[in-house]
Amino acid sequence: VLLVESGGGLVQSGGSLRLSCAASGRTFSRSTMGWFRQAPGKERELVAARASSGIQYYTDSVKGRFTISRDNAKNTVYLQMNSLKPEDTAVYYCAATADGSRWDPLRMEYEYWGQGTQVTVPS
Repeated sequence: VLLVESGGGLVQSGGSLRLSCAASGRTFSRSTMGWFRQAPGKERELVAARASSGIQYYTDSVKGRFTISRDNAKNTVYLQMNSLKPEDTAVYYCAATADGSRWDPLRMEYEYWGQGTQVTVPS
């Protein structure tokens, strides 16, 4: 099972990026997919999550700016990031839960992880 993120990079404040996470080895149509991030010296935090039912979670700091979506046919999840700020600078990780996990985005166990992609927004 492999999750591969792409789409990170350097973007100016106020700009946009779209991260992609392509899954292989199994389908995640019944899993909750999440995007986490970890900035230097900080704990990893859940940025956004989307259940197979469509229920979504966003951390307060990204509400109204980030959107998580998924294309089950492509086994891919996306994170559209708009109005980026320097405080969004971090390594972003894609993660997936086991099938049918009960929705509790902050407490669910994410069993599968990608390798991360760097997002840098200079101040």
